[in-house]
Amino acid sequence: MIDPTTIRTVFMGTPDFALPVLQGLVDYGVDLCAVYTQPDRPRGRGKKLASPPVKQLALQCRIPVFQPPRLRDPATVAQLVELAPDLIVVVAYGQILPAAILEIPRYGCINVHASLLPRYRGAAPINKAIVDGEQVTGVTTMMMDIGLDTGDMLVKRATEIGAEETAGELHDRLALLGREAMEETLRRLCCGTLRREKQDEALSSYAPLMNKEDGRIDWRQPATAVHNLIRGLTPWPGAYTRLRGVTLKLASTRPLEGAGASPGTVVTADATGVCVACGDGSLMVRELQLPGKKLLPAAEFLRGRPLPVGTRLGE
Repeated sequence: MIDPTTIRTVFMGTPDFALPVLQGLVDYGVDLCAVYTQPDRPRGRGKKLASPPVKQLALQCRIPVFQPPRLRDPATVAQLVELAPDLIVVVAYGQILPAAILEIPRYGCINVHASLLPRYRGAAPINKAIVDGEQVTGVTTMMMDIGLDTGDMLVKRATEIGAEETAGELHDRLALLGREAMEETLRRLCCGTLRREKQDEALSSYAPLMNKEDGRIDWRQPATAVHNLIRGLTPWPGAYTRLRGVTLKLASTRPLEGAGASPGTVVTADATGVCVACGDGSLMVRELQLPGKKLLPAAEFLRGRPLPVGTRLGE
């Protein structure tokens, strides 16, 4: 039996998704000797330097923070060797750990990944699972190796994906689930019952980081596919179409049966939403956004920008 307070731990993470796990480590009582996170970067219209969320929480908890531009830098590796952690926990850090760092802690480097591995390795597993129409996803803790999310699996936690749930909403739920999975991983580690499971390469898939171009809507696709694309890219990078040459972002949608018009045609437009014909079925759009404007409910949007029946989107 290992006393968790004796596990000298380094945490590596950067965005909001990593916060519940970091707080969980604090609450669990491991000896957090350092937090590594990405450097402060300019944000917002004023381009002022802003600290990553993980740095802000670490400072509140009075944990030393380090922000090396590159983990591979020999000075950074030497610093970690000097810290002599028993365990390194990684959650959405934003850099690949080199072999020299993976070899430092005696209990290894454990990553919390937002999918049920081996499905959806890579940077955007939450977005890709929704875009693909998956009904179940989850988190996996794994022992890191030199591959991209290829290490042995440790603990899994599954959850259903809501029919209208967005990537942003699922992100928040999986962040909390990640804390649960990491705490269970620590419990098993301390009790000596932690078991490793090899990933089946035949079942693996990849979820690359998505960009704005991925959000372009093809109205020839079935309504369910368009719906999944929109919610999978909400709030970022956002799904969009064209309205008379202007970019129009769409959110909060629901697929419907039947259309009666060519793909991209507005079938109805009223306070309940804008119904657009798809390749199979139609899509009810309840929130819309023009460039430089706020995302608005359909009723409010239509008061300023009517969309008569027959209007073509995507042109």
